[in-house]
Amino acid sequence: MYAIIETGGKQYRVEEGSRISVEKLLVKPGNTITLDKVLMIGGGEAKIGTPYVEGSTVTAEVVEQGRGPRIRVFKRWRRNDSRRLKGHRQYLTTLRITGISA
Repeated sequence: MYAIIETGGKQYRVEEGSRISVEKLLVKPGNTITLDKVLMIGGGEAKIGTPYVEGSTVTAEVVEQGRGPRIRVFKRWRRNDSRRLKGHRQYLTTLRITGISA
């Protein structure tokens, strides 16, 4: 069984036991979180929400809080000898999916 969930403005396809990195959630590592924005539950019989599936939840354990890879943003203006280099690292939360309930 799998589910498609929404968190942080993005959608993820998850199965029980899978690990995903999502936008930062304000939960400490080791705690359990319940995600209730389930868009679809698949497997044998598919349930599609409008926009969410009623009464279904995905339970996940917070593994760690960290940061993603460095992204370099380089801008250059022609004929001006002007340039700018900036870096960015997004804060991420790693989740391990422990259960899907329809």
